[in-house]
Amino acid sequence: MSDTKMDSIISLTKRRGFIYQGSEVYGGLSGTWDYGPLGVQLKRNITDAWWRHFVSNRDDMYGVDAAILMNQKVWQASGHVDTFVDPLCEDTVNHRRYRTDHILKDNGIDAESMTMEEMDAAIIEHGIKSPDGNPLSPSRTFNMMFKTHVGATEDESAISYLRPETAQGIFTNYKNVVDAFYPNIPFGLAQIGKAFRNEISPRDFVFRSREFEQMEIEYFVHPDRWEESFEELLASTHKFLSSLGLRSENIHELDVPEADRAHYSKKTIDIEFDYPTGKAELLGIAYRTDFDLSNIQQASGKSMEYRVKGSDEKFIPHVIEPSFGVERLMMAVLSEAYREDEVNGERRVYLHLPEELAPIKCAVSPLLKNKPELVEKARDVYRALKQKYDGAVMWDDNGNIGKRYRRQDEIGTPRCVVIDFQTLEDDTVTVRDRDTTEQVRVSVKELV
Repeated sequence: MSDTKMDSIISLTKRRGFIYQGSEVYGGLSGTWDYGPLGVQLKRNITDAWWRHFVSNRDDMYGVDAAILMNQKVWQASGHVDTFVDPLCEDTVNHRRYRTDHILKDNGIDAESMTMEEMDAAIIEHGIKSPDGNPLSPSRTFNMMFKTHVGATEDESAISYLRPETAQGIFTNYKNVVDAFYPNIPFGLAQIGKAFRNEISPRDFVFRSREFEQMEIEYFVHPDRWEESFEELLASTHKFLSSLGLRSENIHELDVPEADRAHYSKKTIDIEFDYPTGKAELLGIAYRTDFDLSNIQQASGKSMEYRVKGSDEKFIPHVIEPSFGVERLMMAVLSEAYREDEVNGERRVYLHLPEELAPIKCAVSPLLKNKPELVEKARDVYRALKQKYDGAVMWDDNGNIGKRYRRQDEIGTPRCVVIDFQTLEDDTVTVRDRDTTEQVRVSVKELV
């Protein structure tokens, strides 16, 4: 895989209505992306698949949807106000800002386990300049949370933040769910929602952006039995990734060393994926101990203890956190699905998407759009398939059949249905397969 492949994927997503640059008509806004009709549906299919796998199909998961704006005490207690920082350096001539570890990575130096002082020393040692060729300033910390004020006043008491993660909204609702449902432990709370990080240098298409969507689970366990839950969730995660069409040879586990783990984590497994831009983190599973609930108990003065049913045993649960980024998953799915081959001597591009994820399940075409009898019959088939596939069917009569096939291939439509003159005689249609390009005759009754 290569940057050339990534460029091809980015071009396809713009051309076919998956992903657009945010605010593009006004020159764009770095680190923001808009999703077109097919991108919206692909994202929804991914999130729906995740919810089915981890929530609907299990008896130990409960869904929540917390507010994006939260009391500032949430972020003080969690440590985000003091520790949610990245190293920032600055071009001393034009004052453009960069993440120091990204500058080092772009110059072939892995800075993942370096302190900020070690990064600065490496820049001096290797004579590294800014992308514009100018000297770089010493690094400083930069808090990535977007600060805002709630209400009409702008004093310290009105400060809030756009949440940088969805996890804290789950933790603050732990006691509410326990009081309302009192589930048997272990159990999990799951949430899908937006998060915001003021990235210094967003990059690599939708991989690192300032506004993104997360799918997170906080799985509450007995302190002595966290390992079995960790392994079960890790195995379930691999099964989910496989269902998205991600091949195992492109997926790698990294047992994160203690020096590189978040301050709250006693064990973290990063799942990395071979993107066209290189191997990078797709998602993470972290053992957070009782860090979050203990902090909430201390800061709020309210007990976060769980009492085992029919027993006097009580404890603050420990937590396993599988955390998924929707956009990173979407980028992985597109990277895995992108294919190029040759059909009848011509280059063909198609997306080998699993049918469950394909934004359009089927395209319906009359062989000729200027023949009313073909169009009328095609409309009947189209309406029937719209009901079967819950609306995920496209009407396509633009251009000749070959061009329609190529267009549907590029958006990943598994099947194209063509109504021709034989259809009027025996009520059969031509069904063309995206991956093999083979065509078969199928009765309309069987099709719908």
